[in-house]
Amino acid sequence: MITVSNLGKKFGKLEVLKSIQVDFNHGSSYAMIGPNGSGKTTLIKCILGMVIPDTGIITVNGKPIANDWSYRNLIGYMPQIGRYPDQMKIGQIFDMIRDLRQDQSHMDEDLIREFKLVQMRDKRMHTLSGGTRQKVSASLAFLFNPRIMILDEPTAGLDPIAVEILKEKILAEKNKDRTFLITSHIMSDLDELTSNVVYLEEGRILFNDTIDLLKEETGEVKLGKAIASVMKRNLKDAEKV
Repeated sequence: MITVSNLGKKFGKLEVLKSIQVDFNHGSSYAMIGPNGSGKTTLIKCILGMVIPDTGIITVNGKPIANDWSYRNLIGYMPQIGRYPDQMKIGQIFDMIRDLRQDQSHMDEDLIREFKLVQMRDKRMHTLSGGTRQKVSASLAFLFNPRIMILDEPTAGLDPIAVEILKEKILAEKNKDRTFLITSHIMSDLDELTSNVVYLEEGRILFNDTIDLLKEETGEVKLGKAIASVMKRNLKDAEKV
């Protein structure tokens, strides 16, 4: 479980996160949605320890993450754009990461097999298409059976077959008491893969509940239209002020 309490972050005079309060519970899946510049990426980077907040506390399973990086062993992270050494081969990347986690007895190599990366292990990273790099990133995220999965635009750049393989994997793992936090601009993916939505705008959380409740409140059937309805409502409220 991840608990974010009163989190605030500024970059210069720009206040990116404003008193964020949110829990991400085990066994639940969350869509993190918001316009560009809403604070989604900064919040994720704070959870990962890549950005240090100015105020507030983040705990994982009840323990503050500040100055204690061991909690990262619980997290599988798939970035939107994976950065890897150009001259390394696919196989070398996986071997290196396995060597870093020798304490792990059982590894999940389902996606490595499904994406047929074993057959490509001798290809160097700089020769790969963006979609193949995404396959490597997805496979690494699931490799150590983490309890917490943070996936940033996971289907971006993947071909249709790979998209379905990854979706099936996420849906299968959702039932294993894991926490999924997924960002995507493809609302249909989030509608299919998540059950809760955290909607951010200008550094604040404006909605944090189930997708079903959001649809009920807006009277929309599809998540994309429900989110658009919220954004329009917020714009009208701002114009009144």
